[in-house]
Amino acid sequence: MTDAPDKEAQEKARKEREKEELYALDISGVEWHSAPGTEEHEERVEIAYLPEGAVAMRSSLDPETVLRYTAAEWRAFVLGARDGEFDLEPSVRNGGVAAAE
Repeated sequence: MTDAPDKEAQEKARKEREKEELYALDISGVEWHSAPGTEEHEERVEIAYLPEGAVAMRSSLDPETVLRYTAAEWRAFVLGARDGEFDLEPSVRNGGVAAAE
């Protein structure tokens, strides 16, 4: 019988290895994408598609700071965004919390 804490520890170690490998990737030559209609001088979020479904994200104002997401993390984010989890206007789906102005 498999011990649940042992299985959880193995899963945590696997995820840590996956993140380490993701951040070890050389992404110097990736193609960055931003939302259509944004100008080069405008502040915007840029993403780059990495191997195995991973994604890198940065701000156009701080291109040296790059966050990297595994395919599972990116999928969870996109699905949450589609479901309104990150809506700025208060709604039932996001607990009625408005973004700070």
